[in-house]
Amino acid sequence: MNYLVDTHIVLWLAENSPKLTEKVKSIILDETVMKYVSVASCWEIAIKLSLNKLELDGGTKEFFRIVNENGFQLLDIEESQLTVLESLPFRHKDPFDRLLTAAAISEDLTLLTSDSNIQAYKEDGLSMIS
Repeated sequence: MNYLVDTHIVLWLAENSPKLTEKVKSIILDETVMKYVSVASCWEIAIKLSLNKLELDGGTKEFFRIVNENGFQLLDIEESQLTVLESLPFRHKDPFDRLLTAAAISEDLTLLTSDSNIQAYKEDGLSMIS
């Protein structure tokens, strides 16, 4: 199984947050599975930093360091993901979470997230673990 890691999970991993469940942590630390971080997450970080809605010493460069240091692969935004995004019902208003959901569905990845609002997309083919 391959995984797409939600933005907040990457940040929680970096700060060793107790919010990170043992199940998700064990998946992230498992070197035998592929783990991806979407370019959409990098975009989200850059926007939140510029709006002062997030503090991250080192900014986006630090986010990329965290991604690289933890063995995550960057997942580009592809046409197929946008096609799925276009057809997704508006069960979640956050554009980044919707794009991550579409990417997970389109690329047949299991989304690692604690966002309970995303669970509504299970009926649209989303596989997720929180």
